[in-house]
Amino acid sequence: MRLGIFGGTFDPPHFGHLLAAVDAVERLTLDRLVLVPAAVQPLKSGRAAAAAQDRLAMARLLVDDDPRFEVDPLEIERAGLSFSVDTLRAFASRFPSAERYFLVGADVLRTFGRWREPEQVLALATMAVMTRDDGSPSPELPKGAVAVPSRRVDVSSTEIRARVATGRSLRGFVPDPVAAYIAAHRLYR
Repeated sequence: MRLGIFGGTFDPPHFGHLLAAVDAVERLTLDRLVLVPAAVQPLKSGRAAAAAQDRLAMARLLVDDDPRFEVDPLEIERAGLSFSVDTLRAFASRFPSAERYFLVGADVLRTFGRWREPEQVLALATMAVMTRDDGSPSPELPKGAVAVPSRRVDVSSTEIRARVATGRSLRGFVPDPVAAYIAAHRLYR
């Protein structure tokens, strides 16, 4: 089995996350891709705007009933800081014979050396670095990592939170069920 693991804050999850996931499934020929919302990301500690359970619920709404995707509450159930190496160890234990791919955006390469046990991250899964498929130069990848070209989507969770805070529409930024969840739970206001 070819298994993709896609972690992040997902605060909120949006079409950019979904399109990156689709690109990864197709380019890496994954059998399944698992989104893993972080309880607390160590390098973003104190910056999540929505509670972990809300981000988990919205991630589930993002992937809906698409059989290629699932959402795993592992990091939220574990609580505390969410270290990728711990998550990858859990997936290696659960799926020892799977060919594991750990999806990251090219932007995280700047901080990868500050992660907990970066060499173990690379040993537990092939790092799949999502790169822009727009002709821009590819970043220097860690040894053993692979580049996964993905479309350029100019949408960010920060922008979405700002749009909510100023009362602007989320159409085109998040699926309707995610927008409805944000409104019903009065998130990001």
